[in-house]
Amino acid sequence: MIKQLDKDFTSLNEFIDLLSPSKIFILVDENTHDHCLPILLPNLVTDAPFEIVEIEAGEENKNIHSATQIWEIFTELEADRKALLLNLGGGVVTDLGGFVASTYKRGIRFINLPTTLLAMCDASIGGKTGIDHIYLKNIIGTFALPEAILFYPEFLKTLDFTELRSGFAEMLKHGLIADAAHWKDLTSIEKLTPDSVAPFIKRSMEIKEEVVSKDFKEQNVRKILNFGHTIGHAVESLFMKNGNLIPHGEAVALGMICETHLSLLTGLIELEPSSEIISKIKRLFPYIDISQFKNAAIMDLMFNDKKNAGGHINFSLINGIGSCLFDQKVNVDHIMMALDFYKELNNA
Repeated sequence: MIKQLDKDFTSLNEFIDLLSPSKIFILVDENTHDHCLPILLPNLVTDAPFEIVEIEAGEENKNIHSATQIWEIFTELEADRKALLLNLGGGVVTDLGGFVASTYKRGIRFINLPTTLLAMCDASIGGKTGIDHIYLKNIIGTFALPEAILFYPEFLKTLDFTELRSGFAEMLKHGLIADAAHWKDLTSIEKLTPDSVAPFIKRSMEIKEEVVSKDFKEQNVRKILNFGHTIGHAVESLFMKNGNLIPHGEAVALGMICETHLSLLTGLIELEPSSEIISKIKRLFPYIDISQFKNAAIMDLMFNDKKNAGGHINFSLINGIGSCLFDQKVNVDHIMMALDFYKELNNA
């Protein structure tokens, strides 16, 4: 269930009452503890006892050590299988919280309360949970659906612009792979603000949910959601390995530019739509200098991507605005050319 929360959070309270949990745990990071928890708590009406569990903010904390700490807290506070976890946060909190919930005592229920645009439109939806390990994003995880995804657009006003723009990349991806009208609406926004993007959040969430409902375990069509991520994740992992984190959405924007050009090189898309897509993404997102990384290093990480099989890199590539093909085997030379194309963009 995806639903926008009303101002007094009545729908959340009614749903919790329906679930009748033995105990509630609210997972937050430092940021949502300070900015979002004070909005949630005065509106939380429940007879169930609840505890706040706080982790440090940042992708670097989405790891097995954080998961272990939360499992230990659950154990110490005698959480049983009727306990309920509320994940109040961005993608790190919903990914980590979902993973912890799905594995503790073989699974307790959880609700995602995404507080960032990235979490609302991507991370909180689809039942993928996970943690990072050895600089590889989400390499350990489970498929586990939340009981509900309840979003509150007012939370976006607690974000800085970089975080807002990061989530916007996933919204653009949804338009490119599945809904040309959505892409047009998003790229027509003159200034990106919480208010200007709010009317389009539900549609982005619906697109992802529609795709996931057809292929929960990512055996076929769900793979189109990886557009921009094969190259984007590899670059993101290289920065992470060097101790320099970049926003996920900026890495995805880079990946979408590269993979749009790859779609052109493989003959799936014409020059005109390819140029339109790339120019609009360039207008919205900063250039990321990847000249320090050799193409071979980026390729090595792409080969290690968990979505690949049989020694091939499987790409999801667009064959028009609003349409995408999955399991595309691509010539290695074309991948190198796409990376070189991006590296030269800063000189264009």
